[in-house]
Amino acid sequence: MSERPSLFVRVGSLSLAAVIIVIDQISKALVASHIPIGTVGWSWGGDFFYLMHQRNTGVAFSLGNALPEAFRHILFIAIPVVVLVALGVYIWRDRALTSWQRWGLGLIMGGGLGNILDRVFRPGGVVDFLSFKFYGFLGMDRFATFNFADSCITVGGAIIVLTFIFRRRKA
Repeated sequence: MSERPSLFVRVGSLSLAAVIIVIDQISKALVASHIPIGTVGWSWGGDFFYLMHQRNTGVAFSLGNALPEAFRHILFIAIPVVVLVALGVYIWRDRALTSWQRWGLGLIMGGGLGNILDRVFRPGGVVDFLSFKFYGFLGMDRFATFNFADSCITVGGAIIVLTFIFRRRKA
């Protein structure tokens, strides 16, 4: 059995999650208070980047927007809360996780909890505000509008996948 990771490593990844939640909620509050819903507050590079205010009652790419509200609450709040609590326990207790995997899971946990807080406390859904031109790639003029939490989830997921790929290559 491998040695238990240090307290610093375990607390560090969970602290990263907490910092992400704070940054995410501050950025969403600023957007919500300064940019009217459905409008662009600032752009850069012509139409390459928009800082805008959108709301999403679904999940990634607005999937599930049309589901009944009660079902959305169960599917997009209750189940993810259980999964994220289990993830926190896993980060804390698992001895086989590498430091990179812990940081990746911390990113996922912070981003997930940031979006859950929006689903619970912000009427109208999760605040999304980053919009990039996609130049017709995959048939999209613009990529789906997203937020800081979504970015953290994506980067955390990429870190996890890459650690498994490189671990497998070493073996």
